[in-house]
Amino acid sequence: MGLLQPAAVVHRDAIDLMRDVRGIDWLGLLETWGLRVLATALIFLLGRWLARRLARGLDRVLGRAGVDATLGGFLHNIAYAVMIVLVIMTALSALGIPTTSMFALLGAAGLAVGLAIKDSLSNIAAGVMLIVLRPFRAGDHVVIAGQEGIVQEIRVFQTWLRAFDHRVIILPNSQITTTQIINYSLLPLRRMEVPVGVGYGDDLKKARELLLKIAQEHPSIVDDPPPVARVMALADSSITLTLYAFTRNDDHVDTRSQVVEAIRDEFAANGLNIPFPQRDLHLYYAEPPAAGAR
Repeated sequence: MGLLQPAAVVHRDAIDLMRDVRGIDWLGLLETWGLRVLATALIFLLGRWLARRLARGLDRVLGRAGVDATLGGFLHNIAYAVMIVLVIMTALSALGIPTTSMFALLGAAGLAVGLAIKDSLSNIAAGVMLIVLRPFRAGDHVVIAGQEGIVQEIRVFQTWLRAFDHRVIILPNSQITTTQIINYSLLPLRRMEVPVGVGYGDDLKKARELLLKIAQEHPSIVDDPPPVARVMALADSSITLTLYAFTRNDDHVDTRSQVVEAIRDEFAANGLNIPFPQRDLHLYYAEPPAAGAR
């Protein structure tokens, strides 16, 4: 009898469970939860479609406003992510899941993640500043943190430069915003400085006239501001003159090379010397000591 009693109890519990299950309104539950699930799916699908449409509309608005493409892409991603989060929360709320605690959980998780990746967040903030303030753009010739090159791309975390020897230089954005930035492409003109030395016995007036003549006849040197030739220093072996002239940014390197070559030819043709450094060495011989001297 002791062994049969537990079996009877289990049988009675099973009968009670079946009665409870039979008493459930399955049709009502299916109708209620089916509608909730359907509403949740519709909210999610419609919300995602609407988020995409709004993000594309934001792209068109930013494009018409002339906003930089990098900033436009960044704002597109941020806006789309925020709208998707709102859509998911709305869908969960329609399903009957409380979202207040989820918002609190997301906030706590966001704080923990933010503390863990604070350096990356500083790069993101610096990237946004670079995109908004625009100290340089893609294609500009810059010197940043001692690195010179052409700006290839401004990303959210990093800025890519292409050096003139085709090295790729990747700089963290947080480093860029805290250092000196030299942008050679921001203004349309760039000043060219060509120092040249002439001998102390040469005619300085003639040398200055030749420098100005070379600058005025070169097609890539602009007339406004006009070129200027100045006497800058009395060096050890020569008198230093410097030619200052403005060119367009794209013509700067080629023009300077051509001007230096023309200066050498014109000075040689007009009897002016470009001396090289030299020193006079004077030797003094001491008299031999007198006989018997110690």
